[in-house]
Amino acid sequence: MRVLVTGSNGFTGQYLLPELQNQGIHVDKFKGNLLDKSNIQAQLEQLCPDAIIHLAGISFVPDGNNVDVYQVNTLAVEQLLELAAENKSIKRIILASSSAIYGKNANPKEDDCPAPINHYGMSKLAMEFISKNYQHNLNIIITRPFNYTGRKQAKNFLIPKLIWHFQQRKKQLELGNMQIARDFSDVRWIVKIYAALLCTPNATGVYNLCSGKKYALTEILEYLETRYQHKPDYIINPRFVRENDILEQQGNSERLRSEFPALQPDDFFQTLDWMSQ
Repeated sequence: MRVLVTGSNGFTGQYLLPELQNQGIHVDKFKGNLLDKSNIQAQLEQLCPDAIIHLAGISFVPDGNNVDVYQVNTLAVEQLLELAAENKSIKRIILASSSAIYGKNANPKEDDCPAPINHYGMSKLAMEFISKNYQHNLNIIITRPFNYTGRKQAKNFLIPKLIWHFQQRKKQLELGNMQIARDFSDVRWIVKIYAALLCTPNATGVYNLCSGKKYALTEILEYLETRYQHKPDYIINPRFVRENDILEQQGNSERLRSEFPALQPDDFFQTLDWMSQ
């Protein structure tokens, strides 16, 4: 099997490529601009992939203005799918969406009604709707990852930020809402799911990528305080408090556990230990 991966140099891609290659899958990295239609067409014609895993996108909302978010997360996918549908070699496409499409739903499952509350979630939901126009020509799988983390993730994400502050033994740590709880997973587990979805012939439709457990921020901080024997002063920075913040969210992982029972999520505190090494 030959797979083309977009966003291969990003956080998830750095773990996905070795996982696929270890399973004997030939991996090509998408190069250049996804907004350049001629570039997409040239690479599809040259590489003739059997499948595409689309990871590229703006994953951290403040990374761009609203126009950037929709151009990259939505319009680029329209171009990719249009050209893929014309390419006879492509048999499967996996599109990375997001749990952000569920909005404030505290325990969403795949068939729940979407209700995004920010432009990031809206851009991903628009991508999902666009993909429906191509399902008659392409086998499209949509993943909705909840929060996941690991080494090499940028420090503007919560868990790497926390660990960096504890490793540096900073006296103060600026945070937003201290009452949040999230469903966290390990990136190494997430890429195993991508590989399984790619290689399972009857996999189709939408999958929540989540552990099915929620971890409170206070619980994580207490664990890090014990591990590092250090307790910074926690400062609530109003800039980090979002008006529409989701206080608690725990993904429903029933479909994933039913179809891939051997892929059990890692204990998140072991993930924190790995990231702290």
